[in-house]
Amino acid sequence: MTERDHENSNNLPNPPANAPAPPPSGSRRLLWFVVATGVVAAIAVFVVAGLLISIYEHKQEAKNPFFRVVTLDDNTVDPSIWGKNFPQQYDTYRRTVDMVRTRFGGSEARPRVPDDADPRSIVAQSRLEEDPRLKTMWAGYAFAVDFREERGHAYMLSDQTYTQRQRVTQQPGTCVHCHASTYVAYKELGDGDIFKGFEKLNHMPYQEARQHVEHPVACIDCHDPQTMQLRVTRPAFIEGIKRAKAAEGIENYDVNTMATRQEMRSFVCGQCHVEYYFKGEEKRLTYPWFKGLKADEALAYYDEVGFSDWTHAITKAPMLKAQHPEFEMWNQGTHARAGVACADCHMPYMRVGAMKVSDHWVRSPLLNINHACQTCHRASEEELRERAYTIQSKTYDMRNMVMDALVSLIEDIADAMAAGATDDQLKAARQHHRRGQFFLDYIEAENSMGFHADQEAARILNLALDEIRQGQIALRGLPTTRPAGG
Repeated sequence: MTERDHENSNNLPNPPANAPAPPPSGSRRLLWFVVATGVVAAIAVFVVAGLLISIYEHKQEAKNPFFRVVTLDDNTVDPSIWGKNFPQQYDTYRRTVDMVRTRFGGSEARPRVPDDADPRSIVAQSRLEEDPRLKTMWAGYAFAVDFREERGHAYMLSDQTYTQRQRVTQQPGTCVHCHASTYVAYKELGDGDIFKGFEKLNHMPYQEARQHVEHPVACIDCHDPQTMQLRVTRPAFIEGIKRAKAAEGIENYDVNTMATRQEMRSFVCGQCHVEYYFKGEEKRLTYPWFKGLKADEALAYYDEVGFSDWTHAITKAPMLKAQHPEFEMWNQGTHARAGVACADCHMPYMRVGAMKVSDHWVRSPLLNINHACQTCHRASEEELRERAYTIQSKTYDMRNMVMDALVSLIEDIADAMAAGATDDQLKAARQHHRRGQFFLDYIEAENSMGFHADQEAARILNLALDEIRQGQIALRGLPTTRPAGG
């Protein structure tokens, strides 16, 4: 240091005697750390408190899943009234008016000109136009006049009311069982006894029975209005499942007290999506489950009681018309064995705030793969769609082969009749025609094209093909009008 620097340094002011010494640099870092920690802790406390409050509020919301805007009772049929208390479910229920087609199902909107007999301006595509072989298959029966793809639940009553099948035959009131909200109608006709009301409505002509119902399937058909618990309200299913359980060795089965909640998520659908017939002069709706739920068990029962729906117009065979046995086929499939219910796929759960509700837009799972399939299956939507289409395509190919074989058998029997074969000579062939066609129709009428139970569908189509083959064998040696080698 120079002499001048030394002098200048001596001229600097001295700090006050009581001034604190500046903190070391390490102390400053510690102070900032404490402050930062306090701020972070305060934010964390705030966030956790908010989260706990949110959880508490959502738990309270979940405890009260609906607001009671209106009072519902056991006579409230109109679903729009239920919708005031359950807007989310009602909103999705109303979407069943949508018409969307998948590769092997669903419906496309086809315009038509309304008239006095049928006010509908939109209908589904005709299956008879898509496959004219069906007219031969159902020759002499009303389904050969009008058969269209099924539309959503919103249309189930109007499509039944205005089908051309009503014009060519007098259908019984039994038909409203699966096409309308019938629970209150049964109660009113039976003075509170749904079984007595069911019997009365069955026996009416369709147009008379139609006056007793107003809505397609509605909330009250599946839910108790007080507890919202699932319940079965259709007498035919109550009786049918009791018989099916008895065939399994379970006596006196009461579906509404003995079924689990998961079982009920299929049973409420099985009230209508089933094979059935009209029993006796009273046209009592009956499910043919006396021997079990399989197609050949139903056929064995029909053969035992000698039932037939109509006489085939070409072969004169006593025929059976299979209906829509989705419940029976689902029971034979892998999903049923895994405990997966109908509603799990066709009405999957969805989140609405804190609530988990069933989507009441009942539709094909292929239109809702994210919620219907990917809940269990860890694969892409495209992969899952193609898995389903692979099953359905193979089933459809088998169905087409059997359909061609059936038409050939019908033509062979008609040829033998024209050549003078007697009823005794044709008895065996006609019986095989009846049986083979029922098996084929069972798959044709079932609305999954084999997906509900692919191996069972293949088994049934093999049974159909075998019956048709035996029918053609039974015609050997009979006179024919065809030229030799033809």
